[in-house]
Amino acid sequence: MSDLLADHTTLRVGGPVGRLLAHTDPAAWPDLVRAAATESAVPFTLGGGSNVLADDAGYPGPVIRVATRGISIRPLGGGVVDVTAHAGEPLQALVDVVLNEGLSGIEYLAGIPGTVGAAPVQNTGAYGQQISDTLTHLTVYDWSRHQLGVFRPEACGFGYRTSIFKTHPGRWTILEATVRLTYSALAAPVAYRPLAQALGVPLGTRPPLKEAAHGVLADRRRRGLSLPESGPDARQAGSVFLNPAITAVQAAVVQAAGGVVTVGDRGVLRTSAGWLLELVGYRPASPLTPGVSCSTRRTLTFTAHDGVTAASFHAAVQKAADDVFDTTGIRLHPEPVRPAPIRPLQRPYG
Repeated sequence: MSDLLADHTTLRVGGPVGRLLAHTDPAAWPDLVRAAATESAVPFTLGGGSNVLADDAGYPGPVIRVATRGISIRPLGGGVVDVTAHAGEPLQALVDVVLNEGLSGIEYLAGIPGTVGAAPVQNTGAYGQQISDTLTHLTVYDWSRHQLGVFRPEACGFGYRTSIFKTHPGRWTILEATVRLTYSALAAPVAYRPLAQALGVPLGTRPPLKEAAHGVLADRRRRGLSLPESGPDARQAGSVFLNPAITAVQAAVVQAAGGVVTVGDRGVLRTSAGWLLELVGYRPASPLTPGVSCSTRRTLTFTAHDGVTAASFHAAVQKAADDVFDTTGIRLHPEPVRPAPIRPLQRPYG
């Protein structure tokens, strides 16, 4: 029986894969490349599967399940260190290690599901921090050139929840990530108002390092941002839409209706995708399509239930985006990734 994407994603939907290749030993990467080269399509790289929206047809090419583990710390002097993690490490495991070492720089990423290797793809971020803020370099494999390479942040095309790895799916597999952190008893200044309220401190305050991370975890649980192990919200892929970029005219309309507008990188105006969904009538626990509903805790997370198919989940996402566009003229774009399109893989070995 074929392996199913449903068995390797948190939504637990998705059909068969052509061939599942587990990457657990960094030294065995050349062997895995040879195995993938026997297939006729570019591999799809899978981490924890917490941000994947697969198809019922599955993926007929090879799927690489990255599960390498290991974290090392290299002192640079002056209280600064480089921390390197293998791509299969859970992001939370990396956060735990650096917190125990008293290192500041990624404390506000606590509680985000997924792996270290997946974080740069989405430029994972929360509470005013994103992985690109501290990233110094990535070790990657280039499937087009069939060689290892090192990417510095300036080459990664980082933006709001995006990178060159997301815009060019299937081109590279991330093998290691290195972040530069600082020894500090205090966290970075609190830049997110709900977190400041949860911690009971003014904006700009630098709370104790572990207290800040624990506050993030508590706030994520309270707001339904965590990935529960069981219950009605366990089958999900987090936020289904990115906060959309909007025009100045749209921003004025949003603010007049009570919505919040933020100014992001390069002055891009954005508003809340969750607020837009609620504006057009969606609510927590709203039924959407067969087997799909909004999370019981937040509208922006869609959850899967008995009888769900990937098609019904895709239909729910599409209908929600259409409803928002028809009412507001604002386009929503899905945040979870889909397996890259199939195309021929040039073989490095004769």
